[in-house]
Amino acid sequence: MRDVKLKYRARNLRNEPTDAEEALWRYLRGEQLGGHRFRRQHPIPPYIADFACIEAKLVIEVDGGQHADSAYDAARDRHLRLHGWRVLRFWNNDVLSNPEGVATEILRALGGPKLGKDSPPP
Repeated sequence: MRDVKLKYRARNLRNEPTDAEEALWRYLRGEQLGGHRFRRQHPIPPYIADFACIEAKLVIEVDGGQHADSAYDAARDRHLRLHGWRVLRFWNNDVLSNPEGVATEILRALGGPKLGKDSPPP
C-alpha cells in the first residue's frame, strides 16, 4: 500500500514541477544528455528522487533554500548511498542561472556520453 501512495505522490510532483526542475528537465529528457535516460520524480522507497538515471544509479536533487543544512536530506542521502545510489545536489538558483553548467557536471558524474550517443545537450 505504501508504494502505491509513493507512486501517486510522485505522479503529482511530476505534474507540478518547480521552475528549476522544469529547466533541468529540458536537458535530461529524451536521452539528450549524452544518451543517458532519466526519470522525473522517481520513487526509490521510501523516498522520491527529483531525477534518477537508473542505469547509472545516479540521483539528481534540485534544492531550494529550505534544504540548507537539512538533517532530513542528510539521512535521505545516506539511505540512498547505502542502497548503491550516488546523489548530486544542485541549488535552484544554480540550475536557473547556469543550466548548461549543471548539465555538464551531471554528464561528468555519468562518465561522459554513452557510446553512439555523443550529441551535445540543447
